[in-house]
Amino acid sequence: MGSSRRILGTLGLLSCLVLSANVPASAAAPPGPAVPAVREMAKVPFTQRYQAVQRGGLVRASNSSIACRREEAPDAEPCAEVKRGAAGVNSDFDMFYSEVDKDPDTYNSTRAELKVPPGAKVSYARLYWGGNLRVGEQKPPEDNGRVLVAEPGGAYKEVLADTVIGHRSDAGSDAYQASADVTPLVRKGGAGMWTVAQLNIAMGNSEVGAWGGWMLVVAYEHPQEPVRRISVWDGFEALTAGAGEAAGETVEIAGLDAAAGSAGKAGVVAYDGDRGTLGDSLTVTSDSGRRVNVSDAENPFNDVMNSTITEFGHPSFVRQPEHVNNLGYDADVFDLSPALSGGARSLSFRFTGESQGQFLGVLFVQTDARR
Repeated sequence: MGSSRRILGTLGLLSCLVLSANVPASAAAPPGPAVPAVREMAKVPFTQRYQAVQRGGLVRASNSSIACRREEAPDAEPCAEVKRGAAGVNSDFDMFYSEVDKDPDTYNSTRAELKVPPGAKVSYARLYWGGNLRVGEQKPPEDNGRVLVAEPGGAYKEVLADTVIGHRSDAGSDAYQASADVTPLVRKGGAGMWTVAQLNIAMGNSEVGAWGGWMLVVAYEHPQEPVRRISVWDGFEALTAGAGEAAGETVEIAGLDAAAGSAGKAGVVAYDGDRGTLGDSLTVTSDSGRRVNVSDAENPFNDVMNSTITEFGHPSFVRQPEHVNNLGYDADVFDLSPALSGGARSLSFRFTGESQGQFLGVLFVQTDARR
């Protein structure tokens, strides 16, 4: 990440929202017709996308769509070492598309495993994708709302964004996130390796660097699993450094009714976080007063958004390719159990960015519910 990203430090964005317990026990936004990327806006405040209380849970598949090809900065770690997990920032490298499908008609394609448990029924599925449109080249924003998706063993199908697309252009980057309801597709395709291609992201080298990736998040029902409250939120917000209220993003989740000692997890998608650049954090506070700094073995408390795709600090599914340092794309799942040790009716998630800033795109939460 280069110095030109420091423009985010002046933006000072905060969005606080309270999600009421009056939301129906199972509710999702109506699917509506798919639309291309014509309703773009710079800032999309975080809002609830889906919520349910049921026996089951949340799973996801995710991957980055672009990786380093060669070093550009004289002091950069070797690209091969960065892919294996060495600290490195995307602005230090020439970045090039990842391609796993051997199809000459796609210019990027990556795969990831979706682990829907045997015997489960898919309740809801949503695909998120995003990246930087301006690096060594400039991609047209008009293409933000379209990707190609292939279910396990299947052929590509066009998926169009069905909601407002976040799109923020500044002096260094041209960033966006789009999403679509893909519930029927995932119900049919099921568990296995999913492929996503044709993400609209730019390659090359710049002071800001290239980044981009996708996540498929799936809510499912299973009669043999505990009763859980599962929720998905999304938006498109800039995260900035500092301790004041104007420096980050707070999302408050109400109506949890989690007993003391409950288990839980939270998943986050963020863009443009750098491995080894310190200052970004995630804290969770319950209404009982319990406050924890969220971290794990691969995501330190002061470098939480560090270009990793992990669950509880470990890889949790197969990816192709399977880089450890994803150079500007994060899709991590964290253990919420410490924040729930005293029970919780609500949780407040507080995100702050590193000195050069980041973008926050998705938050999903799963907690045990009282029977």
